[in-house]
Amino acid sequence: MIEKTLIVRNHNGIHAKPAGMIVRIAGQYQASAELVFKGQTIDAKKIMQLMSFIIPGGAELKLICRGPDEKPLSDQLEALFADGFGEE
Repeated sequence: MIEKTLIVRNHNGIHAKPAGMIVRIAGQYQASAELVFKGQTIDAKKIMQLMSFIIPGGAELKLICRGPDEKPLSDQLEALFADGFGEE
């Protein structure tokens, strides 16, 4: 299991485009990926679940990855968040 703290670095937060990017990356791996926001756990492979939360810019989330390829999955999601989803 890998846990990391991620910051939403783009101004608009996690809206449709960033959510799609997260789900697309998470779906490429066998490992599970969960985001924890305000005590709620979100499956990063399910876009509707991700979109049901209003996650603003500047928000802090915990990423939890479990599975055989958890390291590359967590690294790729961390890089996506660090890049501000390519928006800024």
